[in-house]
Amino acid sequence: MKIWTKIHITDKNKDIDTISNSLTNYLYGYGPILDIARKYKIDNKDLIQLNQYTKNRIAGLLMLYLAKDNKRINDIVNKYNFDLDDKNMIVPEIEGYINKESK
Repeated sequence: MKIWTKIHITDKNKDIDTISNSLTNYLYGYGPILDIARKYKIDNKDLIQLNQYTKNRIAGLLMLYLAKDNKRINDIVNKYNFDLDDKNMIVPEIEGYINKESK
């Protein structure tokens, strides 16, 4: 079992909580999660728990990124690199991104 040391961020101006909250809202705000919650009658308490879990995971990744801990980021990528549905191609979705196709 790996034992990881604590991360120390030197730049105190980084607001991990705000960024994690904003990214969670970006991920779930207008996506299918609300439709899924209605369809399966998922309680609001469970949605709050899911949001908190997501915020915590994003905050952890941000801390690793800011600490420039690429080894631990790579460890996470390698551990969770499995396909549950390999038939769908991943298409990056970025707010404000415009796909300029050649005409």
